[in-house]
Amino acid sequence: MASLNVNMPKELRQFVDRRTEKGGFGTPTEYVRHLIRLDRDKEGERELERLLLDGLKSGNAKDDVKALLWRLHARVDEVETERKRNGKAARPKTRR
Repeated sequence: MASLNVNMPKELRQFVDRRTEKGGFGTPTEYVRHLIRLDRDKEGERELERLLLDGLKSGNAKDDVKALLWRLHARVDEVETERKRNGKAARPKTRR
């Protein structure tokens, strides 16, 4: 595992220590990892929102809603089959 040293003012370190204790984290490192994971998840949500907005702005769909839902269900079935075959969660393929 890689390490990262962070210098911060005393006030920030005291805040981290309080949040570590109150948040149920074993160490300040666990708290910082938690914050980084939250930020990573929010970045993914922002990207999804951007893609959805781009889709809405792109105009009318070529297919009807039933065709879209059929393709989505087929993709879900494909991922589920792959997950069962590999014995773990399959990462969805990116399609553009």
